[in-house]
Amino acid sequence: MSGPGDVPPEILDRLRPICRGLPDAYEEPAWIGIRWRIRARTVAHVYTPDPDRFPVYARYLVAGEAPTVMTFRVPIDDLLGLTARGFPYFRAPWGRNVAAAVLGEHTDWTEIAELITDSYCEMAPKFLVAQLIGPGSDGWHDR
Repeated sequence: MSGPGDVPPEILDRLRPICRGLPDAYEEPAWIGIRWRIRARTVAHVYTPDPDRFPVYARYLVAGEAPTVMTFRVPIDDLLGLTARGFPYFRAPWGRNVAAAVLGEHTDWTEIAELITDSYCEMAPKFLVAQLIGPGSDGWHDR
């Protein structure tokens, strides 16, 4: 198992406040990098994969360096639209509704916050999603 050292601290500093705002979500070390979960379901997982060991990531090198990648769940109806845009998004090589984003200086953190929240809404029990959305809201975007 690896630790947070696999992920640049400045990226963890941006992700932690986003994930802490999700009801009952918690952070834990993953087999590589760090993940945030609700119950036993992963909402977001950030890591820096070795492209030699995981060749699927070789095409996403940033300035010749291994990318820092975050995987997350996307509503299936939105997956193609998100990943069709290309860099920094792509479809993860597992799961029917898993997308990935290459994180770095180019990252739109407002969009990442929205994607993580949408992932949470995909994975969390409805009563927790209702806490996030709040009464009288058409969606979490109204916050």
